[in-house]
Amino acid sequence: MILLTDGVNNTGKISPIAAAEAAKALGVKIYTIGVGVRGDAPVPVKDEFGNTQLVMAKVDVDEKTLQAIATMTGGTFYRATDTGSLQSIYAQINRLETSAQTIKRFEHYQELYAWALIPALSALGLGLGLQQTRFRRLP
Repeated sequence: MILLTDGVNNTGKISPIAAAEAAKALGVKIYTIGVGVRGDAPVPVKDEFGNTQLVMAKVDVDEKTLQAIATMTGGTFYRATDTGSLQSIYAQINRLETSAQTIKRFEHYQELYAWALIPALSALGLGLGLQQTRFRRLP
């Protein structure tokens, strides 16, 4: 599992360490990625008129907790400060965790041409049969 976060627990009822212990018990390896710069960073905020403005806000990344979660579950902690570093982290995790995927493909064919063929042949036969009667031509 990949956990992409700043590491700050702000809504959960279960502590991150308790959740990591549960994941470890289930055999889930967690790769944690701490995202954000240290200090102040520009954050987009909408004002009362709906305009988006950049406001400097304090960014706090809880690296200690993220490292503890990763070590506890057998994963690795990474730090991403920009898009390029995040892409290289995902590439590295992809090299570490490759898994074979099996795909089962089921195909079911049901031929439905008979629904159109039978009325078409009936109309053709009726037309050929009517040519031999007085209805050879439409008036």
